[in-house]
Amino acid sequence: MSSQIPDIVKHRVSDKAKQTLDMVAKFVEEECIPSDDVYVAQIGQGDSRWESHPTVMEDLKAKAKKLGLWNLFLSKGYKESPGYTNLEYGLMAEWLGKSRTAPEATNCAAPDTGNIELLAKYGSEEQKAKWLKPLLDGEIRSAFLMTEPAVASSDATNINLSIQWDGHDCVLNGTKWWSSGAGDPRCKIYLVMGLSDPDSKDRYDQHSVIIVPANTEGITVHRMLSVYGYDDAPHGHGHISFNNVRVPARNLILGRGYGFKVIQGRLGPGRIHHAMRTIGAAEYALEWMLMRINDPKKTPFGKLLNEHGVILARVAKSRLEIDAARLTVLNAAVKMDDLGPKAAMKEIAEAKVLVPQTALKVIDRAIQAFGGAGVSQDTPLANMWAQIRTLQVADGPDEVHLQQLGRNENKRGQEVTEKIYRQNERAAQLLNQYGVKKYQPGSNIKPKI
Repeated sequence: MSSQIPDIVKHRVSDKAKQTLDMVAKFVEEECIPSDDVYVAQIGQGDSRWESHPTVMEDLKAKAKKLGLWNLFLSKGYKESPGYTNLEYGLMAEWLGKSRTAPEATNCAAPDTGNIELLAKYGSEEQKAKWLKPLLDGEIRSAFLMTEPAVASSDATNINLSIQWDGHDCVLNGTKWWSSGAGDPRCKIYLVMGLSDPDSKDRYDQHSVIIVPANTEGITVHRMLSVYGYDDAPHGHGHISFNNVRVPARNLILGRGYGFKVIQGRLGPGRIHHAMRTIGAAEYALEWMLMRINDPKKTPFGKLLNEHGVILARVAKSRLEIDAARLTVLNAAVKMDDLGPKAAMKEIAEAKVLVPQTALKVIDRAIQAFGGAGVSQDTPLANMWAQIRTLQVADGPDEVHLQQLGRNENKRGQEVTEKIYRQNERAAQLLNQYGVKKYQPGSNIKPKI
């Protein structure tokens, strides 16, 4: 809610955004969270889940559109934007992260958010008319195909799906997996990254991103991958192969060899969106924990859980860590607003690494408070943990971001070394000037014989 905006950024939030934030909070708490169980129940059981589309979701989307809570993520600067900054959306996304249905209900769900922003930023007018508009309207869904099973995809220069030219067409051959969203029957397009120019001297000019309609001949969906046992139907995470898949070359986004420029334009904002929603998930886990420790029926060793010091310490740590993580996210959002995603890569990486770590700790504490119930289907906690654990791998594993952060931080090594030496030299001069010496404890102790 607008009353909970951290003071340090409150002055940067418009009155319009504050009103929308209050509407988002109310919509999530009163409409989306109560609908989450209905959504899961309507998905059903068995293979039919991959063909289902719960009607409760369309009802929620209609309500969200009527309230004007639609495409909130698309920041100022895009003509399709509702007019909010990354900071303002970050505050809203926190609420969306508390519910399974809320992101899609407001058309703010991954991977569509990243794909929409990519098309809005780099798409041709033809691509925007054909694919961006129905995505913005929530009529279709999309998937982003980058990761491959046969290579170390954490280094994106290894991406090996072949894109070859044949006249005015591109022909694709290769295999992708973790194609999130590909299971949804409304998923109509894949945005595919592939190796288009292997002989280019610059490794970062060798790849391209191309739009592939999901029903194109030669595409085979082999299976849907599970996440700690959850298959996330009907959304799904597809294992997909391309066998001489032919699409028009005009489906290339931005042009041949611009793959890395395109994906950085997509993955940067996408990473911060995940972090924003994850703050909300952590808050929701803490709420469940508070409910549990105040349950009068739960009195281990004759006391309520909240009367045990170790439990209160875990609550306190969770509050401290969530608040600190939130400021890290909002700092990245401010930097993006002021200087753009590229200039904010350090801050985005910090949030991308820190926030899932924080949320997992908070969720784990909540699970522990519930005991056996915490790891079962009787609370949302186990599923939340599984979903957020993937964020330490998705959009670049933590190790990649930590390595880059460490490398950049270490660039200051020579500078700080020289500074400390100068300070030590100045300290020696001042000691001499004032006729004193540094006291060394025990320097006058004489050994006893």
